[in-house]
Amino acid sequence: MKAWRISHRAYARMDGSGAASYPGRWNGPGQRAIYCGTSFAIALLERLCYAAVGRVPKTGVYIEIEIPEAAVERFDPAAHSGWERQRSAVAKSFGVKWLAGLRSAALLVPSAVTRMDWNVVLNPAHPDFAAISWSPPQPFAWDRRLFGP
Repeated sequence: MKAWRISHRAYARMDGSGAASYPGRWNGPGQRAIYCGTSFAIALLERLCYAAVGRVPKTGVYIEIEIPEAAVERFDPAAHSGWERQRSAVAKSFGVKWLAGLRSAALLVPSAVTRMDWNVVLNPAHPDFAAISWSPPQPFAWDRRLFGP
């Protein structure tokens, strides 16, 4: 499975420390996790949710990631009502347990932004994380139209 991570250059580490300091939808405080998208477009859209509106980021990089299919678990949104809500206790609880239980190196989760695309949460503490490979951070230029007139 291919995935992409988009971030500021300073946060392009593939160690999960950023999410441990600033927990997301699928991880709790102190839990290392790496958030990425199954397409460059959804990774970009998800990143836009956290970009300062009206300001074009100057240090954007992307990382292309290869994940063995055997390392991926799929979250079933139909079986977990409320996962898409902001600050969802359902998603947080599932993700916290998934990370702590070391069930898989990757968790395929639906995008709360589109409800149609998929993201991937990586667990750097899982033994199979070593089988995941990634490119060095590559610079890219944001299109100014994404940030207003």
